[in-house]
Amino acid sequence: MPDFELRRIHAFVSEFARRQAGRTLTLPGGFAARDDAFAHSRGNNQVVIDGAVDPAALPALADEALGDLPFRLISVLDDATGQACAEPLVRAGYQHSVCLIMLHSGPPPAPGSGREAGVVGLDDLRVPLTRNWHGFLPDAGEEVVRHLVERREARRRGADVVHFLGSRAEDGEVASWADLYMDRASGTAQIEDLVTSEAHLGRGHADAVLAAALRMSVAAGCGTRFLIAEAEDWPRHWYARRGFTAVGRMHSFERA
Repeated sequence: MPDFELRRIHAFVSEFARRQAGRTLTLPGGFAARDDAFAHSRGNNQVVIDGAVDPAALPALADEALGDLPFRLISVLDDATGQACAEPLVRAGYQHSVCLIMLHSGPPPAPGSGREAGVVGLDDLRVPLTRNWHGFLPDAGEEVVRHLVERREARRRGADVVHFLGSRAEDGEVASWADLYMDRASGTAQIEDLVTSEAHLGRGHADAVLAAALRMSVAAGCGTRFLIAEAEDWPRHWYARRGFTAVGRMHSFERA
């Protein structure tokens, strides 16, 4: 993969975090994205490192930027920088995980070969999202879950085009969903947060959502179509079977 294309993806991810944020704080090597409206959401309150940084200084930088919060999240976009930051952050009590940047190649799936998915609204997603978060975080309070559900509204600020996509079950409820973020000027599209309700697993809903996202991306002229998947989790293999190839790595550091 050409370096310029990976840099384009890094720039897209960084810009999305900036645009989505309620406010930002410039830091050496990056910035802190904060949103008091969703104070329980780590993704909305994190440090993003998108440039050169002193790894040894990073724990103190995060404490300064996120000191009023009971958690820490640091996302490092460049692989080499993330590897350099791992030792001091782990020593400071952070859990380190690696995510893969996976790029799609080839044509999108043709329509009419199975279930169909399309654009849905946040109102359509609230019930299945709430149920999913309660299942994933059974000890979380109502306010925490509400922030994790409603934070999707802030994502509309993150890119020029933001769609929520869903595939519906026979009763009309959204069974599987994902976000699609697009920047037509750079020809970049990100597919994010593809989830299927447990009651609807194995019925083709996720395939329908992914296919719809890819077709919409191609129709918008987005030649760079990517998603981010955890390096140690099974979905990376599911995506690989659908035309996605790992082309880069990002690093995430979390501390309770």
